[in-house]
Amino acid sequence: MPRVLAIDLGTKRTGIAVTDPLKITANPLETVETSQLMRYLQAYLAKEEVEALVLGLPTRLNGQDNEMTPRVLKLKEDLEKTFPGKKVVLIDERFTSKMAMQTMIAMGSKKKDRKEKAGNLDKVSAAIILQSYLERQ
Repeated sequence: MPRVLAIDLGTKRTGIAVTDPLKITANPLETVETSQLMRYLQAYLAKEEVEALVLGLPTRLNGQDNEMTPRVLKLKEDLEKTFPGKKVVLIDERFTSKMAMQTMIAMGSKKKDRKEKAGNLDKVSAAIILQSYLERQ
């Protein structure tokens, strides 16, 4: 069964999460260097069946665009061109980084580990974005 993949785009690192085959749960998958994102996605989608790509759309608290919004919109265009058969969806990602940090704390992650493993925060944020998408379906 096809999965849904979520992307939390960052300037340096990008978090990726994926659903289980039944599309019930969102699971952190990987953190990749943003410069390698398209290469990673091409390889992943060549071996795994994915029906939709969900992008976290960053905005300010008032809903206005922030400095990352144009980059995400450009990525959406690139994904639609590169993977024309895939649905590409934008999801509001406000507060996901904060929620990801709270989740990691609740799971018992120590402060030192959170600082050393910043990539975990990115993929947990992607999982939160994906879970939000699943709940809306």
